[in-house]
Amino acid sequence: MSRWLLLAALGCLSCHAQRDRGGVDWLGKAQLYKAPEEDRCARFKKGGGPAEQCAEAKYLGTIYVRRLSSGDEVCLEGGFGDVAGPACLARAAVVDAATNRVLLEVREAKPESKWFSHEQSQFWFEEGALVDLYVADHGY
Repeated sequence: MSRWLLLAALGCLSCHAQRDRGGVDWLGKAQLYKAPEEDRCARFKKGGGPAEQCAEAKYLGTIYVRRLSSGDEVCLEGGFGDVAGPACLARAAVVDAATNRVLLEVREAKPESKWFSHEQSQFWFEEGALVDLYVADHGY
């Protein structure tokens, strides 16, 4: 009888972890990348070409990030938001998602990538951090 009680308790802890952190990084060891405090597009004067183009990139980046789901592969460096082609320096996979956060696992990184020493590591990214990465990778 005590084995069943122990299994039920462990199952309950697992459910609690899934609700709190999306179910994967339940030990809380993945580093969190927060959204930048300043909007990247704010440096452009309003009412001009670059400002409007940056705002459009931010909008498209927001849509892209919000549509990410577990199992999706992304280019984490060298073209975030694009298909992970030969220019991609670091490939990652979406492991999980929670409110305003996406958990990425670095799967493959080239030696010149800043992610090279982080292969098989997981990182939480706030939505705004990934949108900022999208905007930056698109030239703004």
